[in-house]
Amino acid sequence: MSDILERLARTIEGRKGADPEKSYVARLLGADEDAVLKKIGEEATETVLAAKGGDRLHLVRETADLWFHCMILLARHGLKPADVLAELQRREGIPGLDEKAARKK
Repeated sequence: MSDILERLARTIEGRKGADPEKSYVARLLGADEDAVLKKIGEEATETVLAAKGGDRLHLVRETADLWFHCMILLARHGLKPADVLAELQRREGIPGLDEKAARKK
């Protein structure tokens, strides 16, 4: 399952030097970080609205958009999906309330 995330991450990396007039990813990577952050906010809102609307396919598609834009943000910071997956693995088996409390210390 993580294979698609790795392939997508490689594609995003490959677009770093692409022409922003021909590549949406290159345009976002070349823009001020606020452009990516704004897009993530928009996609998060659309994901919430899709969930409230009850259309499962719409929810899946909006979540895919959100993840995609989060991956662009990760790439801007030199991070990969494996970094997020490692954090999720680290948290596996730790009750959510305990994990959250540990972050406050």
